[in-house]
Amino acid sequence: MNRDVLDTAGSELRETLIRAAGREIPIRIGRGAAGDVGSWWPERWKRALLVTQEGVPIPFDIPDGVVVSYVEKSEGAKRLSTIERLASDAIKAGITRNDGVIAVGGGVVTDVAGFFASVYYRGIDLVNLPTSLLGMVDAAIGGKTGVNLGEGKNLVGSFWQPLAVICDLDALASLPSREWRSGAGEMAKYTFLGADRLQSLPFDLQVYSCAQIKAEVVSADERESGRRALLNYGHTLGHAIEGAFLGRGEESAISHGEAVGVGMIFAARLARGLGRISAERVEEHLKVLDAFHLSPFLPQELEPEEVIGYLKVDKKNKAGPTFILDGPRGLEVVEGIEEEVILREIEEFAGWSG
Repeated sequence: MNRDVLDTAGSELRETLIRAAGREIPIRIGRGAAGDVGSWWPERWKRALLVTQEGVPIPFDIPDGVVVSYVEKSEGAKRLSTIERLASDAIKAGITRNDGVIAVGGGVVTDVAGFFASVYYRGIDLVNLPTSLLGMVDAAIGGKTGVNLGEGKNLVGSFWQPLAVICDLDALASLPSREWRSGAGEMAKYTFLGADRLQSLPFDLQVYSCAQIKAEVVSADERESGRRALLNYGHTLGHAIEGAFLGRGEESAISHGEAVGVGMIFAARLARGLGRISAERVEEHLKVLDAFHLSPFLPQELEPEEVIGYLKVDKKNKAGPTFILDGPRGLEVVEGIEEEVILREIEEFAGWSG
């Protein structure tokens, strides 16, 4: 998947809703969706802090009263020191409780800006304008925010719903290939959450379908006490892969979505090993990743023991390691899988070459 798909994207604006935090939150999707600032800028705002990264296209004319604050162009931005700096920038800019935060960028930006908005003056307004495919189909939707610790991914965060999510497809025109792959990994996940014919749709409808599924799930389970956990399919191992690279002080060799894709294949193999699914179902997973041009293999740089260490601190863990696994009734949360079983599967997975 690459920016060529934009040539087939329709010009119609589509909208779906999340019902959370006691209100309706619009998700607007289409080319030029962000251009009419007045359609998403609340009347009460006099000022706003715009959080973004250098080089990210701003898909609207910046109004008076907006101060731009840049964060790092890497996962390294997701740390508590960034939140402190944003707070300092906001205070210097005179941002009050009646003003807001605008997040313009990918998943790193919406995670950081969302967490900042949730704690600044104990919570101020937020509008998300994702400019990456990952952000549009997943990261910017649903109110989950967070930063990393040395011990693992997203271990400090909050639930903070934006006023709106504006997905302007024109912002994807300059998206690097790595970011396209990252978004493709999250889109592939939705194939196992009800969008089984996703690849047959025009691109704008692919984005809309993914956003609509996430909106429906979040509306039913805002705080991830039940069905929303299924949106983490592939993320248990995916986050461990990313955490292992962070633990080395390195940028991950694969993007978040690519790590999720690898995590889905591992979860399918683990489910097969536990007798939950057949080998044919594992092959279906491999075909989905292939359709999205994603690799199913664990990065060769990582040792199984490294990955296991980060699985132990995954935030979903309760009674031992917790995975989302496929099965006779579809995806389910499976807790307390024996560590020896997981280590054996990871060692086999590390040596697997297709």
